[in-house]
Amino acid sequence: MNVIQTNEAPAAIGPYSQGIIVNNLFYSSGQIPLTAEGNMVTGDIKEQTHQVFANLKAVLAAAGASLETVVKTTVFIKNMDEFSLVNEVYSEYFSTHKPARSCVEVARLPKDALIEIEVVALVK
Repeated sequence: MNVIQTNEAPAAIGPYSQGIIVNNLFYSSGQIPLTAEGNMVTGDIKEQTHQVFANLKAVLAAAGASLETVVKTTVFIKNMDEFSLVNEVYSEYFSTHKPARSCVEVARLPKDALIEIEVVALVK
């Protein structure tokens, strides 16, 4: 097991790591719209989703993976009415490669984020 940590993404805000590699799979912790410096992006769902993807790209790179090697995503959103807006941004990052995905509406996310995404990816 290999613990992943990068300063290019926000530090964990609790007793967990940014991600773990087991065998050839990378499991990320959920990424919320914090900047690498730990500041919350307070914009709308689209702005927050872009920041989440910036964080995911950073932890994936640190793990030797990329968005192209993601096999599964789990998306947690505060308001399912914003599902189509999330999909607009999501499809910018997964345009041709479309990993399996689950999406659920949740009552509340850490730091009152509007979105959180976690991924499972193959390590190159």
